[in-house]
Amino acid sequence: MSNEEIFPNVTIGLDLGDKVSRVCEIDARGRIVKTAAVSTTPGAMERYFGGRPRCRVVLEASTHSPWLSRQLKDLGHEVVVANASEVYAKRPRKRRNDRTDAEFLARQGRADVTLLHPIEHRSAEAQQDLALLRARDQLVGARTKLINHVRGAVKSLGARINKCSSEAFAKQAAAQVPEALRPTLTPLLEVIADLTRRVREMDKQVEQMIDARPAVAQLQQPNGVGPLTALAYVLAVEDPARFKHSRQVGAYFGLVPKLDDSSDSSPQLHITKAGDPLVRKYLVSAARYILGPFGKDCDLRRYGEAIAARGGKNASKRAAIAVARKLAVMMHRLWVTGATYDADWLQRSRAA
Repeated sequence: MSNEEIFPNVTIGLDLGDKVSRVCEIDARGRIVKTAAVSTTPGAMERYFGGRPRCRVVLEASTHSPWLSRQLKDLGHEVVVANASEVYAKRPRKRRNDRTDAEFLARQGRADVTLLHPIEHRSAEAQQDLALLRARDQLVGARTKLINHVRGAVKSLGARINKCSSEAFAKQAAAQVPEALRPTLTPLLEVIADLTRRVREMDKQVEQMIDARPAVAQLQQPNGVGPLTALAYVLAVEDPARFKHSRQVGAYFGLVPKLDDSSDSSPQLHITKAGDPLVRKYLVSAARYILGPFGKDCDLRRYGEAIAARGGKNASKRAAIAVARKLAVMMHRLWVTGATYDADWLQRSRAA
């Protein structure tokens, strides 16, 4: 079998920059046949990659890689998106620049794409919908910071704002802020009220997205999983068939410990925090609810309580992470099978 049958005729490494990207083309014999600089715009990329024979194009996951990978596939090329955190890990190269990075990607892609730990970007629609959830999360976070600031400023003068929901805070606080602080805090209360209005508008869009995806209702069966958590999960996974085994989902969302097992050393490490941080945040929040005072008795709660009962440093945090990981796996299983969940569903699925 010839090299031309093993490798594509040309493998292209593409090191993405915010404005300019470096290109390195390697032929089937491993020789550099061309290097170039291309503007990181859809038009420039189409002019460079359009109308040429099918190539294997290797690029790192980055801000620009989602739209570019879709564009290159539409142009007929094979696209490999490398997971940089896995490729370089703890062994960053001591001498590197954009040209050498492009060559490195091309040679790795020519040799064995599995060395690049390739990832698959989600569709443009799912990416846009997730962008809405992330924007909403930023607004909610900004509102929370402003509310905390107002409460702290009022307390510094010996006053206090009564407990209330974030949605009602601006209206209630306006009547309770001390007269001396009103010129200072009124602009903040106006911003809080505006943020609340914008969050409500986004919630209407979220409801429409939920109605368009029946799987969201299926995944809300476990106690503690709300519509935002289920929707973010569905958008991030997009296709449940991408996972051969449900247990792989825990690693996909970065809820498994890092591994550094060598010889006699096997330290306990923090979780990888790979994957989408917003979905991981929602899953951990759901796990804390399950383990909290309002969580109902179920196998997930009992599972977490058993871990917390072992004690040790950060026992409650470890229990929440473990429940979040188990919840992610369970939600995938519910999605794939279409099963009905009850409090002992996890125990029965183990026995099956």
